[in-house]
Amino acid sequence: MRRGTIRAEYDASLRARRFQPSARSSQNSETPMSMNVIVLGAGITGVTTAWFLHRAGFRVTVIERQDTAAQETSFANGGQISVSHPEPWATPSAPFIALRWLGRAGAPLKLRPRLDAAQWQWMAAFLRECLPNRCRRNTAAIAQLAVHSLAELRRLKEEADIADTYDAQARGILHLFFDATEFERAQTRIAPLASFGIELRPCAAGQCADIESALAACAPQLAGGLYAPNDESGDSMRFSQALAERLAADGVRFHYGTHVERLHSADGWRVTGVDVRHPKGSGTLSADAIVICLGSHGRRLLRPLGERLPTYPLKGYSITAPVHDIAHAPQVSLTDESRRIVCSRLGERLRIAGTAELNGYHPEIDPARIAALLEWAETRLPNAIDPQQAIPWAGLRPATPSGLPLIGRGKHYENLWLNTGHGPLGWTLACGSASLLAALMRGEKPAVDFPVLGR
Repeated sequence: MRRGTIRAEYDASLRARRFQPSARSSQNSETPMSMNVIVLGAGITGVTTAWFLHRAGFRVTVIERQDTAAQETSFANGGQISVSHPEPWATPSAPFIALRWLGRAGAPLKLRPRLDAAQWQWMAAFLRECLPNRCRRNTAAIAQLAVHSLAELRRLKEEADIADTYDAQARGILHLFFDATEFERAQTRIAPLASFGIELRPCAAGQCADIESALAACAPQLAGGLYAPNDESGDSMRFSQALAERLAADGVRFHYGTHVERLHSADGWRVTGVDVRHPKGSGTLSADAIVICLGSHGRRLLRPLGERLPTYPLKGYSITAPVHDIAHAPQVSLTDESRRIVCSRLGERLRIAGTAELNGYHPEIDPARIAALLEWAETRLPNAIDPQQAIPWAGLRPATPSGLPLIGRGKHYENLWLNTGHGPLGWTLACGSASLLAALMRGEKPAVDFPVLGR
């Protein structure tokens, strides 16, 4: 692919969608310091949103149904800040991958059809986004946001003084290929992504083992790899909790163990409050603006207001286990591109995660999916972990068919804002998405071009 082609197509797609402040917002005389903003959800997206809004001068309250931050989708994800892989799940090859792995427990993408119109609508839109031109456009949009997000993350962790709290690693990500054709095709990513400032280095099998010695056991099967030296990894749950503690110390209010029942609108174009339920009773919290960071559950909350979010749960799985043999446990974060499985070193633990399963709002763990992750660990990194100590997890990731998160103003309500739909890239895009939203809510132009929502 010719260098710069992705960027040109992406720039053209933005011309009609760039944010323009609405007539109502331009007439709004409120300043951030006088505005009370409620953020719904305290996962990685909600907590980073609270940080950037607080820094922008808003008075922020966060509502979370769990007893602390990041206990659902952000609890045990793959741990990667993967700027080097902005390609969404919806690619021209995705339908063929699903068919090739049909019926296999370790399938990277598994569809479990249900009697659910929303699921079928989502799948139809997903197939449309697999078209080559749409995939290129979406990849470019994610790439630009991911680069911005990494820069914002690095700035945030220093300002908040939490760099040592979440098992952060800055050793890059090594993308592994066990099929020669896939490896050859993957190298076409290098030049287009370089136009966004994303560095990828092609590596022969031996070079992969030089970068990460724990790969010695599987090096004979490797076709090659792509090394992204600037990528990072870390525990998003610990990051979110450390940031939430810092925000609380700075005056941001957190209401944990509080369930959101519904939103109020008195005049049809502004949301005036949130009905909540908590152990001590129920009540209504008023706000000047509300931000939805509720993961897969935001879609249901907004439906009575006429806001139709194009999101659907995309279940992901992981295992976390103590390092058993340090010589076989990688320090560099790994991505097996053939299986869509990632591996991150989190201090003295190893996190192995992967797969995407379209199965409705069902967080239950499928033992066969966990078995596939354990089999991968034993095959690729033998003796790195003790399988008996592995802790399984499954989480529902709010995914849009295109892979693009929903950032900006809701369709019908002046003061209803969205920062959701990040799918498997929530950790990668969290800080960039939150900084864009804060700029929009201040009436400013975002730092990067992105197809944000707004009138």
